[in-house]
Amino acid sequence: MMRKIMLVEDDQPILDMMDILLRRIGYEPVLVPDVLDALERVKSDPPALILLDIMMTPMNGWEFLEKLRTEYNIRELPVILFTASPSVEERLALMKDPYLGVLQKPVSIPELKAGLEKFLGKPE
Repeated sequence: MMRKIMLVEDDQPILDMMDILLRRIGYEPVLVPDVLDALERVKSDPPALILLDIMMTPMNGWEFLEKLRTEYNIRELPVILFTASPSVEERLALMKDPYLGVLQKPVSIPELKAGLEKFLGKPE
């Protein structure tokens, strides 16, 4: 069975591209364009990992992560921040969360594979 990767992203072209890339490297994408819907889905059907856009509304990726980790007490679910912002790396280092990573947009297939494998190992 393929491992599910939830992509929380409000940009449809990025969702479409990542759907193809994730399938190509052996994962089952769960595409969620609505950040509030994503929180509900994590509770009811947790993925193996979340790829999380930072710049979204009505809740941004940082707020989603805070809610996930504190309010929902889901601390060991790997989350990779998926962003075009280079300043994310600095904030990430301060958080000291071993289940948190970052991938810069646009991402190549080798970068995506390496980012996912860091938390999940090789796909089955």
